[in-house]
Amino acid sequence: MKTLLLALATLLAAMNFAFAQVDVNKGDAAALDAIKGIGPAKSKQIIDERTKGGDFKDWADFQKRVKGIGDKSAAKLSQAGLQVNGKSKEGAEMTPAQASSAPVKSAKAKAAGDAAAAK
Repeated sequence: MKTLLLALATLLAAMNFAFAQVDVNKGDAAALDAIKGIGPAKSKQIIDERTKGGDFKDWADFQKRVKGIGDKSAAKLSQAGLQVNGKSKEGAEMTPAQASSAPVKSAKAKAAGDAAAAK
């Protein structure tokens, strides 16, 4: 049972890192919504602008064409995993701690917590 829980915890942690980054030119509404700071209205605005004007060339183009995205919000979105043409905003590199808004327990800590709960 512990092995199964450990494997599940490891898989979930790996999935958080695998799906953390979304390219604004490739992401659908669901993928964009998954980025902290982008909701359904903003993802629709991004997709509408992308459809109307073509792919975003760079972060400056993205900020110019999407209303409400300035330097500060662009940096936060980049830290949350949004990319333009596969690139994070300069000066706002994503760190592993910022890859997920929810804290991820290590597999060892999770197993220890599960063992304590089972007693």
